[in-house]
Amino acid sequence: MKILVVYYSMFGHVHRLAGAVAAGAAGVEGVTVEMRRVPETLPLDVLEKMGALAAQQSFSHVPICSRNDLGSYDAIIFGTPTRYGNMCGQMRQFMDATGSLWLQGALAGKVGSVFTSSNTQHGGQESTILSFHTTLLHHGMIVLGLPYLFTGQSRSDEITGCSPYGASTIAGPKGERWPSENELAGARFQGRYVALVASRLAPHRDAIIASLTR
Repeated sequence: MKILVVYYSMFGHVHRLAGAVAAGAAGVEGVTVEMRRVPETLPLDVLEKMGALAAQQSFSHVPICSRNDLGSYDAIIFGTPTRYGNMCGQMRQFMDATGSLWLQGALAGKVGSVFTSSNTQHGGQESTILSFHTTLLHHGMIVLGLPYLFTGQSRSDEITGCSPYGASTIAGPKGERWPSENELAGARFQGRYVALVASRLAPHRDAIIASLTR
């Protein structure tokens, strides 16, 4: 059973969440987890001026994902920073290029899930995840979030990300805040949840698809 965690991270916040998601999924017996990054679309000089180049070099060892890779996994967990309440342009361009997979129904019946990061507490985390779900549903994926079984999202003793739609973190206005232990716990929970559900669905996917298409 193979799970892919594919993400875009500019300064490293989503990268840290991705690591926690992958760790949670990898804790399920029989599950293999791989991490991939979507291709960068900004020129290097722009990234350098934004102060992002050095940060990205710290996780440059994570391989770049090809859209054709997606079909070989039983579940895919997507990570994206928030851009005005939507996924970032790099992820949008990557997903917009998956038309051939859509034509083949390559992702139908597979589990999809999303996590995110925003600069501020109310910076569009929930709308980013929910709007991302639309793309996954067009692919026929079975969408999972972060259930309230993860009680950390109900905490009121600290400012924290995470919602029933997926794990999230708050980066701060200048990117100075890193994922808290509670947010990382939410990411691990989401990864484990996806892995457990997908491990039960994956053996039956081919039969389900065959029944729907014959």
